[in-house]
Amino acid sequence: MRRALQAALLIALPIAAPAAEPGTPLDAAAFDAATRGRTLYYNSGGEPYGVEQYLPDRKVIWAFLGDDCRKGEWYEEAGDICFVYEDNSEPQCWTFWSSDEGLLARFRGDPFGLPLIAVEESPDPMACLGPNLGV
Repeated sequence: MRRALQAALLIALPIAAPAAEPGTPLDAAAFDAATRGRTLYYNSGGEPYGVEQYLPDRKVIWAFLGDDCRKGEWYEEAGDICFVYEDNSEPQCWTFWSSDEGLLARFRGDPFGLPLIAVEESPDPMACLGPNLGV
């Protein structure tokens, strides 16, 4: 009886599946065209997450909301867009898509994680806190 109940519970539990992605991922040229000269504000799970300013020559400035700015650069690797920042030499690789909601990004190797969605765009530079004031 106990095994039958366990089996019934397992069958009744929803199985998590990765969310469907909106088409073909952006390559380096498409990503650059979609971001260069812009400042994008990202949400995750409907909550503010961070902001990134995209500069010429694949340079970026990133900040989690309320945190210090970090300078970095990006490059394409195996179809993903990877970022390396001044305070962390370990690449942070994301797959990007254009979607109806905005630019959508999913962290490499995390198909079940919440994506980042660019919900606001500005041509203005970021307002940086901390050591990179005025960047």
